Amino acid sequence: MDVLLPVGDDPLLADSLAGLNVLSPVSGGAERHDSVRNGLEALAALPEPPDLVLVHDGARPCVPAEVVQNVIDALKTYEGVIPAVAVIDTIKKAANGIIIDTVPRDGLWRAQTPQGFRFGTLLELHRTLRDARTDDAALLEQAGHPVAIVQGSEDNIKLTVAEDLMRLEGVIDRNLLPRVGLGYDVHAFEEGRKLILCGIEVPHTKGLAGHSDADVGIHTLCDAIYGALAEGDIGRHFPPSDNEWKDMDSARFLIHAGERIRERGGFLVNADVTLICERPKIGPHAEAMRNRLADLLKVSVSRISVKATTSERLGFTGREEGIAATATVSIMLPDNGEA
Repeated sequence: MDVLLPVGDDPLLADSLAGLNVLSPVSGGAERHDSVRNGLEALAALPEPPDLVLVHDGARPCVPAEVVQNVIDALKTYEGVIPAVAVIDTIKKAANGIIIDTVPRDGLWRAQTPQGFRFGTLLELHRTLRDARTDDAALLEQAGHPVAIVQGSEDNIKLTVAEDLMRLEGVIDRNLLPRVGLGYDVHAFEEGRKLILCGIEVPHTKGLAGHSDADVGIHTLCDAIYGALAEGDIGRHFPPSDNEWKDMDSARFLIHAGERIRERGGFLVNADVTLICERPKIGPHAEAMRNRLADLLKVSVSRISVKATTSERLGFTGREEGIAATATVSIMLPDNGEA
């Protein structure tokens, strides 16, 4: 995937595309057709340029997967394809606020994106027809190439005015389901090891025993995430019987858990981690822990909570034999029948 962006939007792009496999971003031009041509030329410079290209408007963030597939399937037959929805409202033509005609809506369609093309055809037209057009299909129309229509979606809204954001929220709420996961883990203290909690080294007389670095905070958070995804627990993904994970930095485990959320098309709403111990005191390190977890999960620190409590001197944590941890996470996943 090639991404076009206005100059100066690099930091925003980096956050948005974290964990995705995309080509190096390409700067846009003064007009839409300039931006598309820049992207096409970048693709043409690849060792193996594509056979097909889809041009999508970033202002349409909710395009359904089936619309994209409809376009790709139709490109087996046509050089150009656009998704569209039929006009169902009565169309009036007016001048100076006065209706002068009623336009028959038969055969009228509202064009959407992504619009699909044979790559070579679109590149050649952008190189030879440099006049501005509202969409790329118009270039093919001008050159006499037939452009097919496939069924679009009412959910594929374009964000143009402020009111569109409310429509967007409705689409997102309808297509995403909330999932909750719970995690619990315990580790005993062990002499001669560093104490790592939520990715931060905490000064203490003992560390925690375990196959990896024994970060009980990250382990329970991973379990909560995998639970919300219905993908088992940390041991399923990183079995302690595998020497590859011996003394491994648990940050790697949490990075994987965060990637699994994104790969499933979801996002983390919030995570709440509680460390249970008499000592060491967690309060002085809680903010550093929050920031570390947020960094590993590639989310805002406002979505991460780290707190501590004691067992009032009861049980193994009360006897200072180890540390326990619990975690609760809330995520949103697409309602695609597999989430």
